[in-house]
Amino acid sequence: MRKTLFLLFLLLQVMLSYGQKREFRGAWIQCVNGQFNGLTPDEMRSTLTKQLDVLHADGVNAIIFQVRAECDALYASKYEPWSRFLTGVQGKAPNPYWDPLQWMIEQCHKRGMELHAWINPYRAKTKTTTALASNHIAITHPERVFTYDGQYILNPALKENRDYICKIVDDIVSRYDVDGIHMDDYFYPYPAPGQIIPDQQLYANNPGGFRTIGDWRRDKVNVFVKQLCETIHQRKPWVKFGVSPFGIYRNKKSDPMNGSETNGLQNYDDLYADVLLWVNNGWVDYCVPQLYWQIGHPAADYATLIRWWDKHAANRPLFIGEDVERTVKYPSQTNPNSNQMPDKHALHEQMHHVDGTVLWYAKLVADNYGNYGNVLRNAYWRNSALPPSMPFLDDKSPKKPRKVKPVWTSDGYILFWSAPKAKKWGDKTSRYVVYRFGKDEKVNIEDASHIIAITGDTMYRLPYNHGKEKFTYVVTALDRVGNESKGKKVKIKL
Repeated sequence: MRKTLFLLFLLLQVMLSYGQKREFRGAWIQCVNGQFNGLTPDEMRSTLTKQLDVLHADGVNAIIFQVRAECDALYASKYEPWSRFLTGVQGKAPNPYWDPLQWMIEQCHKRGMELHAWINPYRAKTKTTTALASNHIAITHPERVFTYDGQYILNPALKENRDYICKIVDDIVSRYDVDGIHMDDYFYPYPAPGQIIPDQQLYANNPGGFRTIGDWRRDKVNVFVKQLCETIHQRKPWVKFGVSPFGIYRNKKSDPMNGSETNGLQNYDDLYADVLLWVNNGWVDYCVPQLYWQIGHPAADYATLIRWWDKHAANRPLFIGEDVERTVKYPSQTNPNSNQMPDKHALHEQMHHVDGTVLWYAKLVADNYGNYGNVLRNAYWRNSALPPSMPFLDDKSPKKPRKVKPVWTSDGYILFWSAPKAKKWGDKTSRYVVYRFGKDEKVNIEDASHIIAITGDTMYRLPYNHGKEKFTYVVTALDRVGNESKGKKVKIKL
């Protein structure tokens, strides 16, 4: 027993000294907040470039970019109109022409980051949209849409809508080199006082054996989620499918066995989203519950909820959606001179199944709101991290890079290498990891503190200093899912 405890203690010390080598560190970049309104293409690219540069330096390794907010597109689509959140007028193409999704993929991959395309599946019109393009689904097929609280919603009960959304996603996945497809918490609409979802007659006409309309609605969403997962993986098995549900699954008063000690809106009962079913059946590849509340919130305590999700949603990688503004706004419950960032980080470290964080939202981090970005950069995310493993997608590592060699060029001393040979999609390399070790340091690529670059390039510029010091560089290959190869070493005098 003592020996076991001693080994566990040593393992803990090793983990603390190295930091987490695998962790999803995401940030949402949304369009519906109007941050791109009135910007020219050059100005929007400049804004996004600045955000990506800062986020990358802060340790972010994945961007979740909103590309379909209301059955529209921030990319070139033959099915849906250009978004008004991009050009100001729905259906109007950007001028000068550019494709934001394609550009973002290139920019993220250049920085060694993943790009997940974020869609809102059912929402067809937000409250503030006043005009729809002639090819918008609510114009071409008004019978497939219902109105609710100033919004238009694609009726989830209709098979043609499920097929339509899957067609849209299949188009994105087939034409763009995305790393993931991401959905947020908009399934059936959030309840609004005095509003009724107009589907009672549809249920009465075909209840499908379900005794309540709630069970019937949940089944319609379940069927869609499973179908979308299959659509994505049939097209490209490596593309990750993630969902970001509202932070409460069910309250204990609704479900004494599985509910949380909370008192708020519920995924299962109010949005008809049975998230745990999707996780437990493997219909999603990762789950990001939006735990946007503070520790100590009277109705939805953050500490209660992170423990609940850690216990109940472990069948797929679990990341936590963090609200940056609330985290820095509220004081620590143990140290009134601090905000809640250290407390939440400590809770993450205590969880057994939490594999990462997604930040709401990217601009706040890029603007260093409440010093949040600086703390990530200098403390929690100081060392780079690889994405969490997803063996259910692929568990085979690629071969290691070939021909790793430093070369003098007119641009300086550069380390070059070649991609390993690959026959199947699971063997193909998407990025590389570069490690550096000093003369007397043991080469150990499990130590994340030695990662100096994660890049899509097959080269790395070396910091030459008249050949005064010896270093060992190690280059590994990552496949599309994130499996890492063995390392190829080279010793260099710099």
